[in-house]
Amino acid sequence: MRQFTEQELVRREKAEKIRESGIDPFGHVFNRTDYAQVIKEKYGDIPHDEFENRNDLVTVAGRIMFIRKMGKASFITIQDKTGKIQIYISINDIGEEVYSLFKTADIGDIVGIHGKVMKTKTGEITIKCLEYTHLVKALRPLPEKFHGLTDIEERYRRRYVDLIMNEDSRKVAFLRPKIIRSIQNYMDKNGFTEVETPVLTTLLTGASARPFITHHNTQDLDMYLRIALELPLKRLLVGGMEAVYEIGRVFRNEGMDTKHNPEFTLMEAYLAYSNLEGMMNLTEGMFQTIAKEVFDKMTFKFSGHDINLEGPWKRISMTDAIKEKTGIDFKAITDLDECLKLAEEHNIELEQHEKAYGHIINKFFEKYVEETLIEPTFLYGHPIEISPLTKKNPDDPRFVDRFELFIGGKEFANAYTELNDPIDQLERFEAQLNERDLGNEEANDIDMDFIEALEYGMPPAGGIGYGIDRLCMLFTEQESIRDVLLFPQMKNK
Repeated sequence: MRQFTEQELVRREKAEKIRESGIDPFGHVFNRTDYAQVIKEKYGDIPHDEFENRNDLVTVAGRIMFIRKMGKASFITIQDKTGKIQIYISINDIGEEVYSLFKTADIGDIVGIHGKVMKTKTGEITIKCLEYTHLVKALRPLPEKFHGLTDIEERYRRRYVDLIMNEDSRKVAFLRPKIIRSIQNYMDKNGFTEVETPVLTTLLTGASARPFITHHNTQDLDMYLRIALELPLKRLLVGGMEAVYEIGRVFRNEGMDTKHNPEFTLMEAYLAYSNLEGMMNLTEGMFQTIAKEVFDKMTFKFSGHDINLEGPWKRISMTDAIKEKTGIDFKAITDLDECLKLAEEHNIELEQHEKAYGHIINKFFEKYVEETLIEPTFLYGHPIEISPLTKKNPDDPRFVDRFELFIGGKEFANAYTELNDPIDQLERFEAQLNERDLGNEEANDIDMDFIEALEYGMPPAGGIGYGIDRLCMLFTEQESIRDVLLFPQMKNK
């Protein structure tokens, strides 16, 4: 059984006294009509002297964050979802009995206040309390104001306390849904339809990742939590929906760090009759729209850099980017042995399934280029070996029509001119199975139903996937994915 601290015991005693007085220490409905920040904005410019002739009444509710008791009058500060506001409480205004109730209040308690708006001589908007309502007794004390939750791990584990104590955490928590709403509005205005597709699946498709496995009891069938959104959305293109997107949770049974969480939010969008350039234009416009509508600025601090989202953004092929950094022109090399020799000379280690032209190019990119792409950059022209769902480049079938968006040395989006040839797609799926036999645990399954869908005819299309969590990190200027997730995955204590 847990041992209570002295403060916790005192608070429990106070809760019992409140109950004995006929008041529920954990409260009931309260008709709040006003919010702290709205009140301060509405009355902030009115001079102190004018309030003597006004009778502006408001009703607020929130958590007590500060108490200064001074005998028969006191000041408290309460915090609601919009911020903090000061309250003046006097025994002359609320009476001796209610003032005695107020004196049992602790920092962390939740109260309701009805009163008159005034301004102190120091210019602070304050509510003169005329009716005081006890709502909830907090049985645990909040962390000290100046020390707070100093352990970052504890901030993530006890996000509810972090949101109470940390203004930056609250700000990010409210900004994230605004960012997502801006994305939805932008996509809607561009003619897209938002849809929902299944989270449970029987096949591994749409990305290279290790899955979470679960079991469906009724069918006695092992299933996966989805690792991507791609193939169901492309089926909708076959069905004639033409422009679709989904913002949804996906699950990858992989490591955790400042940029990765095993459960994360992905957005994928598919547009019939479009291509890679169409996806570039859509993306640049979306990021710039979020910047203007939600933040009213175009430059953001991310990964130690000032990132300017003004266009046009840089566009460069993977082989040209490698050539810029190493002098090696992989586009001119056709001999695999030469590629293997270059990998050895540059100390690039290869797994058995990676001893192929495309995988070697990708290894060079990851080692010499990726972290140098600071300004927003569309990197296109990926090797076919690392892009199983992408249309081949008509001029050089060793490469595909794909791009990744990099900002601050990190990947933010992955786009394709979509593969809609069912014969080619089946060959790619079969090549993936061969890679699995060579040890690639992230290789895709063959989805024969998707092949059948393609045989009915999918229009030429562009498609793209965005990591919403990383996007939120950029716009809220956070360096860890855990700071934009309300409840990140944590290791067990």
